[in-house]
Amino acid sequence: MNQATTTNKECIDVCNSLLRGERSAVETYDKAIEKFGSEHDVSALRSIRNDHSKAVSQLMNNVRDMGGTPDVDSGAWGTFANAVQATANLFGTESALESLEQGEKKGRSDYQDALENDDVLPECKAMIRNDLLPKIEQHLGRLKQLQDEA
Repeated sequence: MNQATTTNKECIDVCNSLLRGERSAVETYDKAIEKFGSEHDVSALRSIRNDHSKAVSQLMNNVRDMGGTPDVDSGAWGTFANAVQATANLFGTESALESLEQGEKKGRSDYQDALENDDVLPECKAMIRNDLLPKIEQHLGRLKQLQDEA
């Protein structure tokens, strides 16, 4: 295996990990949306969920472009995130929003780690830096607003 192939495989692995995280986010927001009664809250959460859904598509296309096969589920992280969100939903709106915020922070950390990873290709880093990470920052700001309003 030459260096380019090795780097592509490593980058595919990182992008698939990010993809599983984004799939988990979509699933988690679906659970949270079920919980919220206020149309305002639901609208904001749907918007964030849709951003995560778009990130799933971007990462899937990116993995395919590198010659890889996109992961089709959220894996262990999705199972854990769904359990956390379901528990938070039982304790009310504030707890559910805090849980979503923690998930966004985990996503931000994962993206930052990918940016620091030498195996991640420059075009992948550009997508993370220019598209995916800024959306996470917007989500964190919006969730903070919702928490302040709760």
